[in-house]
Amino acid sequence: MKKKPFVILLIILILSLISAACEGTIQAEKKVIRIGATAGPYSDQIRKGIQPILEKKGYKVELIEFNDYIQPNVALVNGSIDANVFQNTTYLENYIQENHVDLTGVIPIPTVPMGLYSKKHDSLKEVKEGTKISLPNDPVNEARALGMLQKFGLIKLKPGADVLHASEKDITENPKKIEIVPMEAAQLPRSLDDVDFALINGNYAIASGLKLGDAINLEQTPKNYIIVLTVRTSDKEKPFVKDLVDAYRSKEFDELIDREFKGFIKP
Repeated sequence: MKKKPFVILLIILILSLISAACEGTIQAEKKVIRIGATAGPYSDQIRKGIQPILEKKGYKVELIEFNDYIQPNVALVNGSIDANVFQNTTYLENYIQENHVDLTGVIPIPTVPMGLYSKKHDSLKEVKEGTKISLPNDPVNEARALGMLQKFGLIKLKPGADVLHASEKDITENPKKIEIVPMEAAQLPRSLDDVDFALINGNYAIASGLKLGDAINLEQTPKNYIIVLTVRTSDKEKPFVKDLVDAYRSKEFDELIDREFKGFIKP
């Protein structure tokens, strides 16, 4: 009879240990953050600046790299990743509208500008009749590139054209009969061997080995084209998102940008 209290206490202790182990496992799982980013500078920012800060807070960071502008949002929506870093505000808003998903941009991050590059020419003065210029084929970045060509004085878009959604159909004047070659953004650096000029998203330019100083002209990036850290709206108030935001706002990260990402536009 005297053994019963001991046995009961032993059972309670065992159950408590099991419960604590399970709770610890759950908390450990919550400490894993999976971040998707396009290969290049935004992945490098995470790897060199964000990951070390989060690891000091006890997180394990898994960085998943993508080579296009489609899969990062697909992965975020289906839960394969917890956040992504690749898209600007305009692209995100357009994606939400077209796909009816619930995503939120929580903080703008240092952004590399789109640039005009060439292996064959040193100046826009060398543009002549029939010049080939490649640019991104997704609607948002195509409109962005066409806006740059208009600023260069190479084309004119119809009056009232929405510069955030303009397409080739909106070109009203093309005096030098420039041949515009839309293609997937990731392929633009490779196109430099086949075209005269290419308007290349900054992340893909740097990932391919190009430098900002190699550009013939760089975009004066407006606010709506600044890259944003994006999460599922249902997660935006969660602690891991706050910790991500704090990491991007930290002094350590700011110093990294000044040291290793010169020329990036700070929000």
